Amino acid sequence: MKLSTDIQIINDAEGKPAFVVFPYAQYVAQKMQPDLIPHEVVSRMVDGATPIRAWREYLNLTQEEVAKRMGISQPAFAQQETVAKPRKATREKIASAFGITANQLEL
Repeated sequence: MKLSTDIQIINDAEGKPAFVVFPYAQYVAQKMQPDLIPHEVVSRMVDGATPIRAWREYLNLTQEEVAKRMGISQPAFAQQETVAKPRKATREKIASAFGITANQLEL
């Protein structure tokens, strides 16, 4: 898919990026391919990060934030983040906390 150059960034009152607007056709095309993995996530994994850590860092979340979303402690999540191939149920819970599909956490 060719990336559009018709992307608009809307800043907040402090001038920081708050929203991105892009063409509807591009949105629909992306929804048709929900298991895509951003280049930044793949790069982190190539550099040695587990998929869970790569996604967490890409989403700019702390371990504490993810643990809170999952209803577990930060140390418990930290341990899960080091597992290279977590169980399916674990992948599904973490994916839900990230707002992605469980397939996107597979190697």
